[in-house]
Amino acid sequence: MTQIYHQLPHRHKQLLIAVSIVTAILFLLPSDDAKASRSDSDDATLKVAQRYQVAIDSGKSTLVPVDAPNNVAVGKEQRLTAMPTKTAVESTPVIPQETIEELATVTLPSLQWQTVDVKSGDNLALIFDRAGFSPRTLHDITSVGKVTKALKKIMPGQTIKFGADADGKLKELKYQQDIITTLVVTANDSGYQASTEKRELETREKLASAIIESNFWNAGINAGLEPSVIMNLANIFGWDIDFGLDIRKGDHFNLIYETKFLDGIEVKTGQIIAAEFVNQGQSYQAIRHTDGEYYSASGRSMRKAFLRAPVSFKYISSNFNPRRLHPVTKTIKAHNGIDYAAKRGTPVQASGSGTVTASGYSKYNGNYVFIKHGEKYLTKYLHLHKRSVRKGQRVKQGQKIGTVGATGRVTGVHLHYEFLVNGVHRNPRTVKLPKSQPIAKKEKTAFLATAKTRMAQLETNKRIMLANNQER
Repeated sequence: MTQIYHQLPHRHKQLLIAVSIVTAILFLLPSDDAKASRSDSDDATLKVAQRYQVAIDSGKSTLVPVDAPNNVAVGKEQRLTAMPTKTAVESTPVIPQETIEELATVTLPSLQWQTVDVKSGDNLALIFDRAGFSPRTLHDITSVGKVTKALKKIMPGQTIKFGADADGKLKELKYQQDIITTLVVTANDSGYQASTEKRELETREKLASAIIESNFWNAGINAGLEPSVIMNLANIFGWDIDFGLDIRKGDHFNLIYETKFLDGIEVKTGQIIAAEFVNQGQSYQAIRHTDGEYYSASGRSMRKAFLRAPVSFKYISSNFNPRRLHPVTKTIKAHNGIDYAAKRGTPVQASGSGTVTASGYSKYNGNYVFIKHGEKYLTKYLHLHKRSVRKGQRVKQGQKIGTVGATGRVTGVHLHYEFLVNGVHRNPRTVKLPKSQPIAKKEKTAFLATAKTRMAQLETNKRIMLANNQER
């Protein structure tokens, strides 16, 4: 019997255990107490070798001698009145309500869980082996489908939970991919099935503001902003403000942004909803629309056709100068672009969407990339350490096209960036950049109403900030 039991499927084992528990409880339930009632007289007795008939009337049984005439009274010693009897249905034990409730809480044998920490250098094979599961089990799980491919992206510091039955067979696996997403793999009759469970985050709005004393980054940190929010703020206004050169002491900003909560704990930040940046006395506002893009309070797109600077730089080592003295040849030669000094390997972005017209290497330019933007504009990126795009490739604004280097004829690590309009070099810092499309007309009325509300919030927040600053 033991061998047969172990051969049963896991669900059948669980059902057999549940049935056994219910049956055992029914056997242990006490039956009704037996009671005897004598006839009207305490000395009523039954005679030996005397047969009796049982007459049942309204639930009352009376024992009457068989040989007694119907019209003759039976003596006290020959008469015995039985207790009211119960039919077979009435005699079935009734399970008390509290017992039924107790049965409902009876749990089947639980799984034995273990948590395995992902270590540096780990792979799934090592993790499953450490947990005590065979390569076959690993193969069955990773073969379920696209969902389980998430297991191949495990990172050190993460954990995988394994739930096994009494026989040591893996019945459930849980892998928390991020704070809201968990991969759940469960055993079924045909193998395994996988799904993802997502928890809902609560979104709240938060306000922040700061006056720049030393630099923009420190002001953002002092205002309690996460680095991602600081970078997003710079990206929103990056078409109008050069955050490497235009920022001045006394510039200030305030914003409304999302924060995400899980079980009452702040776990991440979301999108910026609205923001204002005052740079050198000029105010710029941006409000996020339902399309995910940012527009000014009047509905003008904040996204221009080009980025003002294509790289995050420390400083400008050489500005646009038609009569610059070349640092290597020591001759007067026009410097038709801007040299952005940055650490080797710093990503270089396409300043605008377009097509790569050249991607190669030359003695003077080193590694270079040229991008054409429509019929009118051309941008050039020289002295790259590495190139990430090829000739003829379409690129989007902000896409990485290479990294900062020192290839070609140079004196140090930097990016040389040129901006041409109709074939004529223009100063990338001062050239008037084309604008993107404004908000759709059919959506403008609703947007302007939202923008008015958001700007009122920003204005109130700015007044509070400035008032607090004056009190210091």
